Amino acid sequence: MLNKEAVFKEIFQTNSRKIYHLCFGYTGDEDIAHDLMQETFMKVWQNLDKFRNQAMISTWIYRIAVNTCLSWLRVEKRQAKDVLTDNIIENKREELSEKNEQIALLYKCISKLEESERIIITMVLDEVPYPEIAEISGISEGNLRVKIHRIKNKLTEIYNRYERL
Repeated sequence: MLNKEAVFKEIFQTNSRKIYHLCFGYTGDEDIAHDLMQETFMKVWQNLDKFRNQAMISTWIYRIAVNTCLSWLRVEKRQAKDVLTDNIIENKREELSEKNEQIALLYKCISKLEESERIIITMVLDEVPYPEIAEISGISEGNLRVKIHRIKNKLTEIYNRYERL
């Protein structure tokens, strides 16, 4: 029987990159995303004994991460801050290579989407299987495919607006 530490270490190694990307998609800030990822995994550790295998563990972790990010956003909105300002993006761009600039632009475009759209497209980018995304999102797989198509179109429009600037 594996002990809790070994199980947690495996869970962290398997899921931390995807959870970081999800958090970054919400915040646009590497440090805050890292903090939110750590907070997510602290909650996973604290509640690991309560996980009942009714869903895939990655689905459960995504739900915890989404709730952690949404809580952070609510606090940020109360404080009337705009974390992903153009100035932050411009300052970050100076530090990034051309490929990373494209990634930064993609995440800037993603930040313009509605919260539910950001969750879905971030999971798509992380190659989470559609059935799992549907379960996390609480919608049917057919509805999810339609939503993803619409989100991609919307994202393309946003991206093209930035490319013209």
